[in-house]
Amino acid sequence: MIRVLVAEDQSAVRAGLVLILRSAPDIEVVGEAADGEEAVALARELRPDLVLMDVQMPRLDGVSATRQVVAEGLADVLVLTTFDLDEYVFGALRAGASGFLLKNTEAKDLLEGVRTVARGEGLIAPAVTRRLIAEFAAPAKPVRGENAPDPAILDCLTRREREVLSCIGEGLSNAEIAARLSMAEATVKTHVSRMLGKLELRSRVQAAVLAQELGV
Repeated sequence: MIRVLVAEDQSAVRAGLVLILRSAPDIEVVGEAADGEEAVALARELRPDLVLMDVQMPRLDGVSATRQVVAEGLADVLVLTTFDLDEYVFGALRAGASGFLLKNTEAKDLLEGVRTVARGEGLIAPAVTRRLIAEFAAPAKPVRGENAPDPAILDCLTRREREVLSCIGEGLSNAEIAARLSMAEATVKTHVSRMLGKLELRSRVQAAVLAQELGV
């Protein structure tokens, strides 16, 4: 059972999300939050597996709330957004979100997105991920004055791990990486886990952003 906390300030939207989530036999909604501060407080209290987090909320925005939830290791975070909020999405990814969904996502895709993040595969909708990363992580477009990371941080990776990182940067799933690199999917998962550990990254999405920033 995947335990989910829903954080969304618009009550009608929140009710709709909860209704969709509760329609799945393998997903349990354990709490609802109307703002970022409440989301963090409930995450501390309830320890859900995943927080479905809106970006724009009162008192504490979704990016700041995501940063706190991830920093304290309370849960994985799946961010809800729209395309006109892309810069906030990038901030959420840098804050450690495991992935994101668009607010107009179909019900079945929302459920699958939750399951995907719960499995540890944080790249939701690869085509959308590629567009966002290309737009906001490109070296020519630094975000909020942040400097690009030092390429030397990749020196700890093996050749295979660098290849896997490159594929993640393209938004490929484990199955797609396995097909491209001619290896078993279980082996890909092992490489991904080791690569994240060496780079001290929490999610595949952070790895994808890093790959794009460094042009891997």
